Amino acid sequence: MNRMKLIPYRMDAILDTTNEVPKGVHMVEAQSLWDETHQGESSVIAVIDTGCQSDHPDLQGQIVGGRNFTDDHNGDPENYQDNNGHGTHVAGTIAAKEDGEGVVGVAPQAKLLILKVLSEEGSGQYQWITDAIDYAVQWRGENNERVRVISMSLGGPDDTPELKQSILKAISEGVSVVCAAGNEGDGREDTMEYAYPGAYNEVIQVGAVDESRRLATFTNTNDQIDLVAPGVNVLSTYLEGKYARLSGTSMATPHVSGGLALIIPLVESQFQRRMSESEVFSQLIKRTTPLGHSKTAEGNGLMTLALTKKLEELFSTYIT
Repeated sequence: MNRMKLIPYRMDAILDTTNEVPKGVHMVEAQSLWDETHQGESSVIAVIDTGCQSDHPDLQGQIVGGRNFTDDHNGDPENYQDNNGHGTHVAGTIAAKEDGEGVVGVAPQAKLLILKVLSEEGSGQYQWITDAIDYAVQWRGENNERVRVISMSLGGPDDTPELKQSILKAISEGVSVVCAAGNEGDGREDTMEYAYPGAYNEVIQVGAVDESRRLATFTNTNDQIDLVAPGVNVLSTYLEGKYARLSGTSMATPHVSGGLALIIPLVESQFQRRMSESEVFSQLIKRTTPLGHSKTAEGNGLMTLALTKKLEELFSTYIT
């Protein structure tokens, strides 16, 4: 069987230093929910990827645990350090802290569980991934915190029963599973490209747009796309304490994972109860804006976290 691979992505630049809120964080309107959700501080997101540089200045204090499922680092399960760069970039988009330096993530107070399933060259066995999904579902923090979101910027051509079973189990336990659509797109909206696990109906499959809200030429289009997020020239954390601009649906996915880290505490405080995965999904989709592409390209549209607030304000002006 084929190995699961990092969804290929494009390196646009590596920077030694930076100090800015990345454009993608602005595009998805993350800051509109920061006050009400304490920047997602009660949320734990499992990042299933190449690991993470845990001592990156922007990520220190954000990681609550981790595990290595690969043969890297002599197969040491305790060593989940990133030797590729991809996982560190994804982690920063989700939860790089807001400290006036470097970059900031979509949910800067959310916590990360780092599960390394892809090796230095960016590939991994399907078994490593299913084991990591199961681990994420069973994980409990010091105060009995649970993973509510799994973020997977990886994919392969094979639809395997074991992988699907693990994902279905996670979803039944109330975990939202966010997956990259893939970068095999041909720039046409009417052709279908599928990568798994993204193409499973049960996951939240994320395609990519650029800063002008145009569809990225590389993004997969298919009949299971749920929404799109910024995935071109995305600035985030990288190896050796540096920063990088990368492009790919891999970069769009963590925007949505971070968005869920804000949405879940927000709506659970509003409804005063724990929400099921399907309820969380509907709350996410309520916060999307159609961009005018076909549904097979953009799904429900671009994640725009301030949307429901804007609608409430709009209708309240009519009522008064």
